[in-house]
Amino acid sequence: MKDKIGFIGAGNMGEALIKGILKAKLLSSQKVCASDIRETKLKQFQKTYGIKTFKDNKELVSQVNIILLAVKPQNMEEVLSEIAPVIEKKHLVISIAAGITTSYISKRLNDKISVVRIMPNTPALIQEGASALAMGKHATQSDLKSVQKLFESVGKTVVVDESLMDAVTGLSGSGPAYVFLFIEALADAGVKMGLSRSVALLLSAQTCLGAARMVSETGEHPAKLKDMVTSPGGTTICGLHALEAGGLRTTIMDAVEAATRRSKELGQVKK
Repeated sequence: MKDKIGFIGAGNMGEALIKGILKAKLLSSQKVCASDIRETKLKQFQKTYGIKTFKDNKELVSQVNIILLAVKPQNMEEVLSEIAPVIEKKHLVISIAAGITTSYISKRLNDKISVVRIMPNTPALIQEGASALAMGKHATQSDLKSVQKLFESVGKTVVVDESLMDAVTGLSGSGPAYVFLFIEALADAGVKMGLSRSVALLLSAQTCLGAARMVSETGEHPAKLKDMVTSPGGTTICGLHALEAGGLRTTIMDAVEAATRRSKELGQVKK
């Protein structure tokens, strides 16, 4: 890639993407920079990744052609107002803020600016993320390909209509927390049945990892893979019966729905 990218916000997700971009050798450290209000964070980025950092967001914007907004939704208005005077048509703006629409961003910068909205998730920290991309009104297929290339350095990507981004937020954006809770619950059950905490946690985490890879790599429906484990009158069917009786399936669906509703509420505030 010939682009130069600047990250406004040096949080966990920004760091995950910088790490992935450099590890995949998409860009050299000389073509990646970041800005943040936390000087200690900027010093860490300089030391760890060898990138240039700025305390002034406008200065960063003047140095790059791709801007990645890695700030919290409640700080977006302030950041957009700050950088609007130095935004040019050459810029491609990427946002990872939950609930913030591409139209909200473009109206505050330049109505003809290219904006792509992303919902990544925290496994991007270990290059196993799941990111959904939605194109703004003036984004081109070339813009989309550039953004996909960036985010494929930290996991897998899908392209969706922007109207579905709240559902993505509720599913894959918040999803790691649901899985962490499930792993913790499995480990607690193992401890209850007599296993040590370390053994129970290792078995729980590796079981979820292995099961997820089976779904991803075989392409088989989860129900079919589940049936492969479930022998007549065996242990697994008894466990599955207990899960169904406890309403696990409905509870998970309710969790995704609740998180989706909250994402929509955040978007209503930021119009």
